[in-house]
Amino acid sequence: MTGCGPSAASKKTEETASESVAKGRPVTGRVVSVLKERGSLLVDHDEIPGYMPRMTMEFAVGAGDLALAKEGAELRATLVEEGEGKFRLEGVWWQDPVADVAVRKAADQLREDTTIRGRGAYREVGENLPDFALYTHNGEVAQAARWRGKQIMMNFIYSRCPIATMCPLATSKMMETQKLAKEAGVPNIEFVSITLDPEYDTPGVLREYAEARGIDTSNFSFLTGPEGAIKDLLKQFGVLTELEGEKGSPLIKHTLATLLINEQGKIAWRADGSGWSPSEFVGKMKR
Repeated sequence: MTGCGPSAASKKTEETASESVAKGRPVTGRVVSVLKERGSLLVDHDEIPGYMPRMTMEFAVGAGDLALAKEGAELRATLVEEGEGKFRLEGVWWQDPVADVAVRKAADQLREDTTIRGRGAYREVGENLPDFALYTHNGEVAQAARWRGKQIMMNFIYSRCPIATMCPLATSKMMETQKLAKEAGVPNIEFVSITLDPEYDTPGVLREYAEARGIDTSNFSFLTGPEGAIKDLLKQFGVLTELEGEKGSPLIKHTLATLLINEQGKIAWRADGSGWSPSEFVGKMKR
């Protein structure tokens, strides 16, 4: 098992960020106005017991959350006091009753499926892609059936991984494969990266991750969702993970797996580790 652990410098930064979130308070509310030029949201938030009554306040947010925000949208997040009367929202999840029910229902079904499969939960090449529903980097619900009739190249990463040979390399290889597939005229191909760190990787964080790298998201989706659903997918795809450090730590040891799903929804090929080449995957797609 390989670790996506922080370097000394990045670890200090991440520890500071983790401490900040740990000191934060859960908050729910409704967006009154999106203040793009200020990088903030005006939010009518609910009472925070023992800390703050219900009121309308301005909160700074990340670029990804700002892009996803809409007037009237309901949210839950962590409120972090930055000092000098300034506040920030982190860990923003947008609330949509219909979407949330669909994701929870799919997570329950996936949990049942994993339990029934027991020790045989791992899906071999030739088996079907399991049914699931997660949130995309655009805050939409993506169900596995969404890509039926298309090929899918899928892997698992997390946005805070600082080790160049792990998740950053996996993402760059996916990007290169996407480029080569387009040049080769491969039809109906979708690229999907599922987070290993759903506690931190909200839709907004994943959107910012994609934008910061200039990723073409026309056929490349980053997915997140309930921790239980992510764990079941990891088990069914044979990805091993181990969390080290205290809660909120960015240190996640894990194995690497990259899969190719065919148009019929079956696992056509998989590559474990990081030794695969983009041209190798494109060759499999063209067959």
